[in-house]
Amino acid sequence: MNFRRTIALISTYSLAAFTLATPPVSATEALGPATRIHGADISRWQHPNGKPINFIKMHKAGLRFVMIKASDSRDESDQLALKYVGADRRGAQSAGIYTGFYHYAVLPDVTSVEALEKDAKVQAQKVIWRLASLGGYNSMDLPYALDLENNCVRYYSGGACSKYASRQSVTIWAKAFLATVKEKTKRVPIFYSYPTFLENAMVRDKELAQYPLWMAQYALDPFTPTSGPGVKTSGCYVHSWTTASCSSKWVVWQYTSCGIAPKYGVPGSRLDLNVFRGSKESFLALASGTWVPDEEDLMPQGETTTMTIDYLRASTSDKNVTAAVQVLRPDSSPVVTGDVKFAVVGNIETPRFKQSVSRATSGLWKISLSGLPAGTWNGEIRFKDLTSTHSQVTLPVSFTISEGPLVSPSPTPKKSPTSQATNGCRNQVKN
Repeated sequence: MNFRRTIALISTYSLAAFTLATPPVSATEALGPATRIHGADISRWQHPNGKPINFIKMHKAGLRFVMIKASDSRDESDQLALKYVGADRRGAQSAGIYTGFYHYAVLPDVTSVEALEKDAKVQAQKVIWRLASLGGYNSMDLPYALDLENNCVRYYSGGACSKYASRQSVTIWAKAFLATVKEKTKRVPIFYSYPTFLENAMVRDKELAQYPLWMAQYALDPFTPTSGPGVKTSGCYVHSWTTASCSSKWVVWQYTSCGIAPKYGVPGSRLDLNVFRGSKESFLALASGTWVPDEEDLMPQGETTTMTIDYLRASTSDKNVTAAVQVLRPDSSPVVTGDVKFAVVGNIETPRFKQSVSRATSGLWKISLSGLPAGTWNGEIRFKDLTSTHSQVTLPVSFTISEGPLVSPSPTPKKSPTSQATNGCRNQVKN
């Protein structure tokens, strides 16, 4: 984490200049649908062209909490979250709005319990470092949330999913992540997902049910006091938070993704809106407990790294060159941030070739190269971390490609007629 860069980013938002000694009395007013405490969740998408959010207007419009995207499994998306989280937190709290954070998770392409738990703990470490960089929890912070809504672990080149994690794998990973964050911060984290994912992508587990559930379900009327997520037209969704009466034990309900953003001081047109289930006292209980990081909890800078190549395979020019690379920290645990790529070195003229790099799990990447002609190639596999947490490291590689059979070019596929765009807000509440 670049501390100076973060300070510079925070200073660009005028709302960050406000200070608030104590939360106002109105901080937990139940001004939302069905007289519930009203909130929102935000990310970089609520900052089109870098525009700031007017949190004072948000407070005047009745919102009393906002969940902020603070981290992501993917480094590029994580950097975009980092760009806004500090200023958004300060601006919201200065306006009298409670804040929480969430981590968008991408699951690893592994199956053993040990490998799943290792990856979950590495991603939890990113959360702990991010929270530490913000100074820990204060009295106006809700707990960090795990956003787990995608169980695809491998994709085709066109973007469609080619492999999903098993229900057992998803559950094992989630439990390890949540337990790690809970143990370190002494605050019970929140779990975010949607009903069909909970029912179809995970197994029922009593340990999971101990974590507060933030559930997304749209096309239901939040203004009806008895309305809530987790119900079907007939029956209920069955998952870890399903009660004996066939209802869901939710704490926060994301009831629409089509809130009228300008109404709440947010640039753009759409905003996710949420309600809290419970009394002012239960809301404050969720926000109770602070955590101040120790020096050891802060993200390191330039930490020594080592790289090993699990395999490198090259055969003929009609087949891809493939490799698997591990990058480790000094204690032999996987690096938390960073990415790898292959580069040709020592050749006067570098041919055009395609490179695909996929993260199998934390610290393990798989590389595929296509388009390299026959010959002996010298190159490097380079690990680089844009956050400067781990030091850059390179490893020289050399491989020989034999001439393969000529491959006829594939015919250019005909473009199908462009379908009309669907209305993503159809049947949703526009509040």
